[in-house]
Amino acid sequence: MRRIRYQSSWAVSNDPVQAGLVASLAHPGGNITGVTFVSSDLAAKRLQFLRDIAPSLNRVGVIWNPDHADPEYREVQSAAKTLGLQVQSLEVRGVEDFETAFQAATNHRIQALMPITSRLMLINRARIIAFSKRRDLLLASGFGPWASEGAVLSYGPDTDASTMRAAAYVDKILRGAKPDALPIEQPTKFQLVINRKAAKSLSLDIPSSLLATADQVIE
Repeated sequence: MRRIRYQSSWAVSNDPVQAGLVASLAHPGGNITGVTFVSSDLAAKRLQFLRDIAPSLNRVGVIWNPDHADPEYREVQSAAKTLGLQVQSLEVRGVEDFETAFQAATNHRIQALMPITSRLMLINRARIIAFSKRRDLLLASGFGPWASEGAVLSYGPDTDASTMRAAAYVDKILRGAKPDALPIEQPTKFQLVINRKAAKSLSLDIPSSLLATADQVIE
């Protein structure tokens, strides 16, 4: 979590309600407010992008930290049912859990890997990307430099835009606004980054319709 100015306004990657930081997004209460990177339909869109790239896909591993307050894993499960995909939970609470998760992914013969972005995942993204390359897995992630470092795609909030919104909150509070009167904002701008080179290494072609919607394509 990144906190700004006496914890009155922040930008955070987890769900502030689920984490118990605020009463609700619309009416946070207390003395904190800000911006969350959590958005409810990101998981479904990410899964759909994977299916668009690999129509025969049916087994997806989700590597996530259950201690990170975020509803995205539940949303992945729901979206997977709609798309007819099988989801394998790969829980990682600490650095020591990654190898066990990787072995479980291998045992269940997953075809794609989706990290749910948290501090733990971002810090360890190099080993996650390396594992996906060793096993020839489609790797799709949320925000962060995943695609530029080897994932096939990333789709998530525009973190620069969200951070600027958090700075705007700080300005409002410094001008006298009360934090409990400022609703917590969810992201409104998103970025789709596609690594065409990574897809080609898996003998996959990115549909032209998907390339046309991408904010960035890495050749």
